[in-house]
Amino acid sequence: MSAPNRFSVQGHVSRGFEPVREAFIENFALRRELGGACCAYCHGERVVDIWGGIRNKKTGDGWEEDTMVIIWSATKGLAAMTLAIAHSRGWLDYEEPVCRYWPEFAQEGKEKITVRQLLAHQAGLFAFDEPVDRCMVADVDHLAVVLARQKPRLEPGTRQAYHALSLGFYQGELLRRIDPRHRTLGRFFQDEIANPLGLDVYIRLPESIPNSRLATLTPPGLFERLLGFPIRLTLDAMNPHSNIYRALIANPGSAICLDEQHVYARNLEVPSGGGVGTARAIAHAYSVFANGGGEVGLRPETLDLLAAPATPPTLGFYDECLKGHGVRFSLGFMKPSPAFPFGNATSFGAPGAGGSFGFADPTARIGYAYVTSQMGPRLAGDARDVALRDALYSTVSAAPIGSRVAGSTVK
Repeated sequence: MSAPNRFSVQGHVSRGFEPVREAFIENFALRRELGGACCAYCHGERVVDIWGGIRNKKTGDGWEEDTMVIIWSATKGLAAMTLAIAHSRGWLDYEEPVCRYWPEFAQEGKEKITVRQLLAHQAGLFAFDEPVDRCMVADVDHLAVVLARQKPRLEPGTRQAYHALSLGFYQGELLRRIDPRHRTLGRFFQDEIANPLGLDVYIRLPESIPNSRLATLTPPGLFERLLGFPIRLTLDAMNPHSNIYRALIANPGSAICLDEQHVYARNLEVPSGGGVGTARAIAHAYSVFANGGGEVGLRPETLDLLAAPATPPTLGFYDECLKGHGVRFSLGFMKPSPAFPFGNATSFGAPGAGGSFGFADPTARIGYAYVTSQMGPRLAGDARDVALRDALYSTVSAAPIGSRVAGSTVK
């Protein structure tokens, strides 16, 4: 089955991984894909690197090899990587209270919240009680004061409530406190992960990136949203008093990452939702984590913790923001669950609104990423991403990786 003529699919797949290319092509014909990219590494080798379609629906411009796009909450995985490096360097203990590293955090009953609980969305800090706008986000010293005096909305450690945007700001200040150079999370990510690995992905998008490299997002239609989202969550998202509204839509609001003149905001760090990059870069980063992490100085002890099962809050994994059971978080990453299966039990990653997804699978030694310009309507498991992952894992055990060096170029 071929894609419509107006789409051009390009790139490379290694021998044996052709089913991933076919699934990518089928996404255009069967699953309403507009434009995107998929990349996968296996045992440290790049075995899938394909892209195609349209990056800008208004102009009709095609998706290029170096096209980048915002990945929304898939950014959380990149942010979690920075704290994993801090753990490997001995700067951070996941079991210690956050206030050990950030004394002011102990205000308003937060003195016993551990780093693990914070990173697992179990701190009750999913919303803000005072205005947080773009100016405050840009002023990390002022933001830190607001974060420190926030009171938890739920008893810490008892319930899970998705910290949709707030988590990244807490992570950023925690990292700034423990880093001897006191770098912001976006700067740390660039210095310690992106630059050493040569990755085209940013948590703090610089002015030097031209608009022509950035894909614009096309939202799903109303009918798709009504069919794709659970009705209870849809109603909650329209209620200014609901948990999910306060976590995702109220200040600072997800739109803080967008910019009419520049596509995406520049020199602004939103570590829970503002990452911009290529599928190739994200898959490469996860591949390093899936294959021992030597290039970024990870210790085996850290990787063992990332691979371990998620620890539930005392009242279980029901999420008070997402209004559902089953989604599980650990150390800043999402873990596989019946509600959102991916990879093997040791896998860890992060999905983003609209369909983007990246993860590491230490068992299969896979790093994977998918990004798109056409936002999908589903809360978990976008059909396009699922098709690509299913195709990838159907090939992994087919032949030894060494026999797949040669491949084919997609035209």
